[in-house]
Amino acid sequence: MRQNRMMVRLFLSAGLLVGGVFMTEMEGDLLATAPGEGGPAVFHHAPKALAKDAIVEDWPRFLGPRDNGVSRETKILKTFHKSGPTLVWEMNVGEGYATPTVLGDRLVFSHRLKDGGQIVGLHPETGKEIWSFSYKTNYRDRFGFGNGPRAAPVLDDGRVYLHTVDGILYCLNLETGKKIWENDTSITFNVPQDYFGVVASPVVFGELLVANVGAPKGPCVVAFNKKNGEVVWKAGTEWGPSCASPIVATVHGKKKILVFAGGDSRPPTGGLLSLDPKTGKIEARFPFRSKKYLSVNGSSPVVVDNQVFLSTSYDTGGVLVALGKDGGAKEVWRTEDLGSHFMTPIALGGYLYGATGMNRRDTGLTCIDLSTGEKTWNIAPDLSSEREVNGELVRVPESTDLASFIWVDGHILCQGERGHLLWLDPQPDGYRELARTRLFAADNTWGVPALSRGLLYIRQNEPDKMEGTAPRILCYDLRDDE
Repeated sequence: MRQNRMMVRLFLSAGLLVGGVFMTEMEGDLLATAPGEGGPAVFHHAPKALAKDAIVEDWPRFLGPRDNGVSRETKILKTFHKSGPTLVWEMNVGEGYATPTVLGDRLVFSHRLKDGGQIVGLHPETGKEIWSFSYKTNYRDRFGFGNGPRAAPVLDDGRVYLHTVDGILYCLNLETGKKIWENDTSITFNVPQDYFGVVASPVVFGELLVANVGAPKGPCVVAFNKKNGEVVWKAGTEWGPSCASPIVATVHGKKKILVFAGGDSRPPTGGLLSLDPKTGKIEARFPFRSKKYLSVNGSSPVVVDNQVFLSTSYDTGGVLVALGKDGGAKEVWRTEDLGSHFMTPIALGGYLYGATGMNRRDTGLTCIDLSTGEKTWNIAPDLSSEREVNGELVRVPESTDLASFIWVDGHILCQGERGHLLWLDPQPDGYRELARTRLFAADNTWGVPALSRGLLYIRQNEPDKMEGTAPRILCYDLRDDE
């Protein structure tokens, strides 16, 4: 990319992708326009045996089993060898930003190859391919970025659900990869291509599969029968498809579907919808979106008791919303100090921990007091490195930038945008760094990692600038057998 060229930067990841701010700063070669090539997994090292008393679980959706980036796994290794965590296996992948998900003995991911899209089922501990499903795709990104899938697969009850970037909703058999049903939502509901295509993953509630379809005049949200794809209910006549995946949450003792909608619209509109999952009735709505046209909502709602934190970038920030027992939504406070581009913050002990900002010059890790909305700290970790340029060592300033968090085993596992991995002990007055390593030197690592049975899965979205490796899925052993 030529220096000083005006560009639109967008961030796309599995269930998240986000975009759209005009910039003049040089960011490196961010644009990815040519579909890549996949390949068989390369197996490096068998993982350690799980500790007998280790608690383990699946990672079946974009933000994990509870849609909040929190894992209940224990006996997780929090130290790194000099060379980093043990690499179990790696696999070259094609174009795309969608992170993998894991259920039982299946890991599922999606990517785009030269001849079309592909959904692949692998063995989680070896990377061995068990099945693959190919589909046609004609998607072309409006801003010249990658044309591969964004939304992470949803795994549930022996099935795989994937909403492709084109808008085709597929249901496959998890064991075999055979198609069960499909619905082209762009045709069924007359939905034009949004900024970055379909980005948000759907969510399962009982026998329903719920998606933020975002048709211009409605429906905004659609519930499908997860077994046959038939439409069960439709809700909303405004607010387009966002990049934030819907979640299931308990509010005032009852299950709700929370959708943070809002994408391509003039004037820009969007916000939170709280729906009765059985009927689709909208019980509360709260408008919240940047006033900029080129912007989207990309961070999933964070539920704390009967309140919901919403966050977005583009000079907007965050807001805490109280949902009424009998419906309705009321603002509690607003903040300009935690505006997540697409990362979903973690709520811990009365505080929110997240990554704020959208450009590398204004990003940082931040803590917000949930009771007041006040910022207690903001830190941009110094991860600077030295690189050889024309025979001389040059110091390259780097940080975590657009980071993602997983809360697991009492600490935060922080994945930096450019391949760094850190263990953090967060506190209201700061954090203590427990360990740090660098897995690769590649930009745009935007998707939340998947953690299941002590194994960590990361998708490297761009080629490694130092080693030259292609985009990959990497499996690391974080099992602590002591």
